[in-house]
Amino acid sequence: MSVITGGKLKLVQAALRLITESRSLTSLGLRELAREAGLNPNTFYRHFRNLDEFGLFVLGYIAEDMKRGVRELRQMAESSDQAAHETVQYVYRYFLANPAATTVAVRELHGASPLLRRALETQLSASAREMAEDIIDRNLVSGLSEAVIHEISGMTIRYILFRAMDYIEKPQQRDQIQQETERFINRQFKGAFVEQLEPQDIARAMQMLSLR
Repeated sequence: MSVITGGKLKLVQAALRLITESRSLTSLGLRELAREAGLNPNTFYRHFRNLDEFGLFVLGYIAEDMKRGVRELRQMAESSDQAAHETVQYVYRYFLANPAATTVAVRELHGASPLLRRALETQLSASAREMAEDIIDRNLVSGLSEAVIHEISGMTIRYILFRAMDYIEKPQQRDQIQQETERFINRQFKGAFVEQLEPQDIARAMQMLSLR
């Protein structure tokens, strides 16, 4: 994960240890968090003004680490299929290695804190924007407008997060979930191409397929 040290690191690690199926960032108490981190409660205020600010930091800490690895893969991809495969594989493996971080992201998207919900929405939008920019810069999907690429990128990021907990909790289905996610991405782009075709071009393509 991103490089932080000292009390900040201890507090983040403590929060991720305390997160369970029934807990969320907003349910953590300051004293509980400090005790788990092995720190004096007053130490918390040397790093954060309140628990909301701490929650924002945790979300940013998680997002930046994952986005860095994903972006490196996309920038090396030679095709949209390769980019989809390697991105999905990396993200799901990250989820598996960091289940508490994943639980935080999934839960806070619909959690009790409006501040954290907005922060997570901002992180998702930033990830989608970076995905679209990489696809456009690398010309991995030619023939589609930038607006369409941004729209599909946004849907993709949300779909991957939606399947995250299934991937973690259902080991026997992990290969299937990864393949389904890759198909989802590829079908979104291919479907967007079809939408741009004239009716006669679609009819001609369907006729060619029926002759095979």
